[in-house]
Amino acid sequence: MSNPPMYGSLVPLDREQHKNLRLQSELPTLERAAELNSVFLAAVEFNEACKEFPIVFVRVGDAPKDGAAPAVAPLAVFGLKPGSNLFIKDGKWTGNYTPAYLRRYPFAMARIDSGDQIAVCFDEQWKGFSQTEGTALFGADGQPSEFTTNAQAFLENFEREAERTRLVCEELQKLELLQDMRFEATLPNGEKIDVDGFLAINEEKLSQLPDAKVLELFRNGVSSLIEMHRVSMGNMSRLAQGHSAAAAPAAA
Repeated sequence: MSNPPMYGSLVPLDREQHKNLRLQSELPTLERAAELNSVFLAAVEFNEACKEFPIVFVRVGDAPKDGAAPAVAPLAVFGLKPGSNLFIKDGKWTGNYTPAYLRRYPFAMARIDSGDQIAVCFDEQWKGFSQTEGTALFGADGQPSEFTTNAQAFLENFEREAERTRLVCEELQKLELLQDMRFEATLPNGEKIDVDGFLAINEEKLSQLPDAKVLELFRNGVSSLIEMHRVSMGNMSRLAQGHSAAAAPAAA
């Protein structure tokens, strides 16, 4: 089982093997995200995320053998440098909105048994898990506790929204509305920031869509997602300013 970014070692949660497992949910988990400059963002989150983060698209997985375009996924960007997250300071999240990808930690849904089954998993390397302290994950009867049931419901909703997001991205790919983009900035100290490898809406192709397709995208909600993505790109400059502010104390 491969571990997604932020996770150390995902293990399927088992009611027998982990019947005594507890979680200290009050412990902050953001230290795991301190070096993540971006995370997956579901389409349903665009409305809040576009106010703070650039929302970009990236190619994921291997290119299909039939010659079709590789799959893409949206990301919320937290920093323009590798390993840089401008929204975590002193171990605390400074943004107004926290993406669901971060909120679900230390749990996740993952495929097991050669990908035939999806199960609730947990990061066994997270220090908040214990046999003696915290909230019990299972009751004395071996059934999931209310905490675990709520966590599972959150994860299942996350997966549903991830699937919806995948379909939206497929539509953007089908219409060839995404193009490779590049962002460049020069900080006051002379440092240059050059970001590439991401995709954004091709304005020209968007403007050339037939009226019937434009109406369809409006009615199925994709056009509003496109607009939120476009608005979010203004946050690229704000991130550059954030890097400039972070570099200032070091220079002093």
